[in-house]
Amino acid sequence: MVEMIDKRDRAHIFRTRLAEAMAASGQTQSALARHLGVDRSTLSALLAPGTRLPNAQLAADCAAALGVTCDWLLGLADAPQPVDALLAEALTFTPAPRALFDATIFGWHQAAAGYKVRHVPATLPDMLKTRAVVEWEYRDSLGPTAPEAIAAFEAQLEHLRSARSDYEIALPLHVLQAFAEGSGYWSGLPATTRSGQLDFLLRLAEDLYPGLRLYLFDGHNQWSAPVTVFGPNLAVLYLGHDYIAFRDPTHVARISAHFDWLVKGAPTGARDTPGVLRGLRGKLA
Repeated sequence: MVEMIDKRDRAHIFRTRLAEAMAASGQTQSALARHLGVDRSTLSALLAPGTRLPNAQLAADCAAALGVTCDWLLGLADAPQPVDALLAEALTFTPAPRALFDATIFGWHQAAAGYKVRHVPATLPDMLKTRAVVEWEYRDSLGPTAPEAIAAFEAQLEHLRSARSDYEIALPLHVLQAFAEGSGYWSGLPATTRSGQLDFLLRLAEDLYPGLRLYLFDGHNQWSAPVTVFGPNLAVLYLGHDYIAFRDPTHVARISAHFDWLVKGAPTGARDTPGVLRGLRGKLA
């Protein structure tokens, strides 16, 4: 049921928000009156204490001139922006680099400092890879700038470790198994590089717990697109060519609930992951 507002209260909301919108846009009473084609005294009356409210035409013209919505001016909406502007802010596309962090991704991690970051990677998570794996995987994409790019990436990782965010990472067990075997995507990666990476993962999983929690889910029973939840206000879906960033709290909460579903259904919890890594490392040896 729609809440009814007393005329005096609605008039107070209107004049308060009208003044706020004028200040935000830098509009004076005289300039806005000329733009609307009304006398300055008409605006003065609307801004003065009392119960004066505009007719529908004038309210709509004020909203259009100030870049806000009529509903917001009249107290029927909480956000001043039009719906299309709100949607544009809530859902954005950002180009996705082929290799490593770029300034946008690093900025998302920085903004989430102190929050929980929840991540489903496309393969192994970049932030947990050894330099040897990064060089093998991304050297062609990075070209002649590979050494500088990798050094900058490692410096970013050091900065993120000092931010004290909690990281939860969920990935299918078969991704780790394929890595250990050197099959599929990892075909051609030397066994010594793979064993070094598994040792590194094992060390991180043990030494950084519980600040880092690595869950392994069964890809036969659960599936997820690559996605990262950066705290309560941002979730990012990886398409390959682009990232889709969701900033609407409802959508972020829904994606976070998807991560909860992965964790709840994962047969290997964060405490058990080191044992799985030791088994894979033993088979590789």
